[in-house]
Amino acid sequence: MTIVKALGCAALLGVSAQGFAAAFEFDRPGTGFGTSTTPVGKLAWEQSLPSASYVKSGDETTTTLNADMLLRTGLTDSLELQVGWDGPAWSKTKVAGTSTENDGLGDINVGLKKSIDLQDEQLSFAVLAQAVIATGNDEFSAQDDLYRLGSSVAYQYNDDVNTSISMFYEWQDGDWAITAVPTLQYQIAGPWSGFSELVYRKQESQDNEYALGTGIMYSVNDRMQLDATVGVDLDGSARSYNAGLGVAFLF
Repeated sequence: MTIVKALGCAALLGVSAQGFAAAFEFDRPGTGFGTSTTPVGKLAWEQSLPSASYVKSGDETTTTLNADMLLRTGLTDSLELQVGWDGPAWSKTKVAGTSTENDGLGDINVGLKKSIDLQDEQLSFAVLAQAVIATGNDEFSAQDDLYRLGSSVAYQYNDDVNTSISMFYEWQDGDWAITAVPTLQYQIAGPWSGFSELVYRKQESQDNEYALGTGIMYSVNDRMQLDATVGVDLDGSARSYNAGLGVAFLF
């Protein structure tokens, strides 16, 4: 599976999940990203605990665990710096009764997110410029550096429902790809909220890819959020599933 795996229909990792009960909007969980930025002088730490994926293709199965993280800090009132790491990872591949295990470290990514004021209380917009540096071990790396430009538009329908769509344009080793992530975020009860997303990805000279993701978030307080997600890839003959737990803090 690629690092930026498919955008699907409505359910897991997908787009930035905003904790409605929290005063600060975290970018996890999800495939997309939120439209707000970290306040100046504050640090957001978003950590998976970990994430897991399972892929079965014919008589081959692969299980992967990784603990990715993202650090965000405000540079100005509308601009933030992001530094991420795919973290430590472990995988087990089984073919015809024979198992092979690998472990190592993932890639590093650096980005800038800019929130743009649209002078609208319900509509918000942000752009993201990001570079993924292929510093990880071979089994857990993108192999070549990847450059990504993203945009996110969100519409706050009411106090309980928020809709958004994130778009990503990527370039890696001469190949282009586009990803779209429409997301629905909703208040459940009290500190509980949830999201559902569809992920669509099209890479040059490759077939379309689709995925669905959904999850729930629990706002412990204004500065801490817990999350749980699950998702499935819908393309190809292989069966592919993913799930994860996560925590986010604002310091």
